Amino acid sequence: MRAFAFGEAPFFDCMAMIEKTYQPAEIEGRIARAWEDADAFKAGRPDRRDAEPYSIVIPPPNVTGSLHMGHALNNTLQDILCRFERMRGRDVLWQPGTDHAGIATQMVVERQLMERQEPGRREMGRAKFLERVWQWKAESGGVIVNQLKRLGASCDWSRERFTMDEGLSRAVVKVFVELHRQGLIYKDKRLVNWDPKLLTAISDLEVQQIEVKGNLWHLRYPIEGVSFDPENPASYIVVATTRPETMLGDTAVAVNPDDERYVDLVGKHVILPLVGRRIPIVADEYSDPEKGSGAVKITPAHDFNDFEVGKRHHLPQINVLDIEGKIAIADNSAYLEGLPEGAREFAEEIDGTDRFAARKLIVGRLDEFGFLEKIEPNVHMVPHGDRSGVVIEPYLTDQWYVDAKTMAQPAIAAVRSGATTFVPKNWEKTYYEWMENIQPWCISRQLWWGHQIPAWYGPDGKVFVAETEEEAIGNALGYYVEQEVITPAQAHEMTQDASKRDGFITRDEDVLDTWFSSALWPFSTLGWPDETPELERYYPTNVLVTGFDIIFFWVARMMMMGLHFKNDVPFPTVYIHALVRDEKGAKMSKSKGNVIDPLHLIDDYGADALRFTLAAMAAQGRDIKLASSRVEGYRNFATKLWNACRFAEMNACAAPTGFDHTTAKETLNRWIAHETVRAVRDVTEAIESYRFNDAAGAAYRFVWNVYCDWYLELAKPVLMGEDSAAKTETRAMVAWARDEILKLLHPFMPFITEELWAVTAQRDGLLVLAPWSRKAELSVEVFASPVLTDPMVPPVILPARQDAEFSDPAAEAEIGWVVDLVTAIRSVRAEMNIVPSTLTPLVLAGASAETRARAERWSDVIKRLARVGEISFTDAAPQGAVQLLVRGEVAALPLKGVIDLAAEQARLDKELAKAEADIKRVDAKLSNEKFVANAPEEIVEEEKEKREAAVARKVKILEALLRLKNAT
Repeated sequence: MRAFAFGEAPFFDCMAMIEKTYQPAEIEGRIARAWEDADAFKAGRPDRRDAEPYSIVIPPPNVTGSLHMGHALNNTLQDILCRFERMRGRDVLWQPGTDHAGIATQMVVERQLMERQEPGRREMGRAKFLERVWQWKAESGGVIVNQLKRLGASCDWSRERFTMDEGLSRAVVKVFVELHRQGLIYKDKRLVNWDPKLLTAISDLEVQQIEVKGNLWHLRYPIEGVSFDPENPASYIVVATTRPETMLGDTAVAVNPDDERYVDLVGKHVILPLVGRRIPIVADEYSDPEKGSGAVKITPAHDFNDFEVGKRHHLPQINVLDIEGKIAIADNSAYLEGLPEGAREFAEEIDGTDRFAARKLIVGRLDEFGFLEKIEPNVHMVPHGDRSGVVIEPYLTDQWYVDAKTMAQPAIAAVRSGATTFVPKNWEKTYYEWMENIQPWCISRQLWWGHQIPAWYGPDGKVFVAETEEEAIGNALGYYVEQEVITPAQAHEMTQDASKRDGFITRDEDVLDTWFSSALWPFSTLGWPDETPELERYYPTNVLVTGFDIIFFWVARMMMMGLHFKNDVPFPTVYIHALVRDEKGAKMSKSKGNVIDPLHLIDDYGADALRFTLAAMAAQGRDIKLASSRVEGYRNFATKLWNACRFAEMNACAAPTGFDHTTAKETLNRWIAHETVRAVRDVTEAIESYRFNDAAGAAYRFVWNVYCDWYLELAKPVLMGEDSAAKTETRAMVAWARDEILKLLHPFMPFITEELWAVTAQRDGLLVLAPWSRKAELSVEVFASPVLTDPMVPPVILPARQDAEFSDPAAEAEIGWVVDLVTAIRSVRAEMNIVPSTLTPLVLAGASAETRARAERWSDVIKRLARVGEISFTDAAPQGAVQLLVRGEVAALPLKGVIDLAAEQARLDKELAKAEADIKRVDAKLSNEKFVANAPEEIVEEEKEKREAAVARKVKILEALLRLKNAT
């Protein structure tokens, strides 16, 4: 390890200062500390106070979480944007923080208590349990923050927030109270996703649909007034269900109004088997006449679709389960109402039975009495809690709701007007579909960890919503005095003596959905409800980078809250990135054993290699198929950069102070200046338009192909030759282009570029704060002149100013010709299996004087790099030569006598037949509807990729065959 400090300049007249081998583990921790010591990521730095602000809020990871590949992708893309804009001189705030993750955190602490054989949550009591959660958070929570730092995330860590810190909690309470006062938050009895293990409502995002091999039970419901006979189909209606236990809560049978089979039965009733309840037959388009019998049982309290049917037909809602998923009907007045004599006996018999045990009992009893027509095996999707792993129940219960439909309207209008746009734009359709069909948002959870709902209940159940308990008590006392429940004197006494009002009002025990506090994230993290300078400067933010799976849960809700409370969209752009899948295209899951841990990849290959891999593969709208071999490949790219910098150092390449690349005289150096400026333009424009893969691809091609493979190779003779003006200039240009590369790659590969920036020259500061290479301007200067008053006279167009984009088409034409010629020759030699030791002649046919001069100037380079012998000039290509078209002119390789043309023809024919056979085999699979329908998605995708590869191979073979044909 070198002895000089970070940022200290090396001296080129002493031994090399760059370590021989690139070792990411050796540099990443040290570089991270240097950034931290310099407050490099801090928003509002003194040198940026007058700069244009740029802000992003991090999607807050769960405080219980650890870095997974989705986090790695999401935060890499955000970091690219932040480092890019910071280098462009903007005052960047990347706002970090974590989410309290209600269910996940409560489960972690409860599991810890159980493992330590300590009293459980309920034995401990709410206050003590919450103390324990905060203790866990202080000791173990937020591990992911340090993992994000390992990834290189350049957040302003001094501003880290937590969704339950004091400031954000105050914002949450204010929003709840204000929305309640405006009638936009209310309490209602509706169906929710209920977790019978965790005993709480959960969001759709916390529900996993799992394919289960179950059954479809076909049940006979006797028609009222007709003697039931299992042998007489006219005496009953058949309904089918995957959940027979819910039949206890049926309140109707629905048939399609256009189904001729049931026209005469609509308006009549059936008798619910085992229960005896008389329920109507209703006509509703929800019933599909093409499915089963065309009749469906309606259980409004246990099915989301049935709930809506029930509302349309004003059907009773009978909940037959308790919070633990057990049958609860013995003392259930809604269930018992109107039942015939003797129905209570069955209710008492089955009461308290677990739902799945009750299913067996009910099916057995139905079969016993002839009400079971048949049982069919049925593979179907069943909702499970992602945390508990148990089957979720649609459950009818009282919860708090947000009137999402009303709040969605401004958020819909904002996207339609273009105030906020989605990238890729196709996600706007998804946004509209959900927002325009939005349901009330259930915001209450039956947990202890979270923001406790600021609502208190009086003795008669009257609710008082307020920001503080004191305010709620004052409101309650005023109300009950007005209602003459208590006297003014009693109210005064209770105001003066807190003990007199003990138990007078009780607080709602529920907490708010985690997504409620997250919806306020863009402005609550900046100090709202106070009007802070940060809020004024950084809201609205510039862009949100997130995954498609939380468009509904987070993006839409931030839009609603931002427009409602700040009267502005929280971000003008929403960039939606795709999923990271395994190398075969399968979704990563622990059960499949195909999860790739980003921290392991960082350990093995370095953070820069992982980041560059993710950026290079992040094409808009296309999932990433990640393999460790891809990361290893970009680790090789980092090594290539490292070795290129070592090469420059060993050749004493340094740019003098004030060096101006535009003054270069040598064609090769003017060419690299031209190519560098073009690369800067391409990368800049790609990042600006969120084409991260194009940006990474442009940087990769320039660094590996243009700078390393061509420029340094072509510069070697000069660098290794005698001292001269050309050598001095080339040394400076090698160093200048290297520095531009370090800037260009820094947003993608911050650690290695920062390290190389420190050790390759005398620097004023860190690369992270260095200015980005000025974006190329494709323009010329137009000067107006008093002489040009006649509109028919064209303006005088002069060359661009010195500070506009540098461009040298002539240098590009010359060096570009050499590169293209060598590349084309190498390609043909590879296609024709010409061994490297064999030198082939090169004939330039009908070459222009300019091309002749180029060939003569670069003949030594062409011969060395293309493995050719003599270079000659003729009017036409000789017989038996493979012809190449290089920038509009013919270059020919006479191969007669060099290779066996007939044998080569036979080899290529064989390769062509193999490629065509591969295409035919894949086409047979993909044209098989059964295969496409039943094969896993990743297998189908893999076959498509095989076809694409075979087609590309076939095209190359055909090109080679055409060259051979022209040569014979």
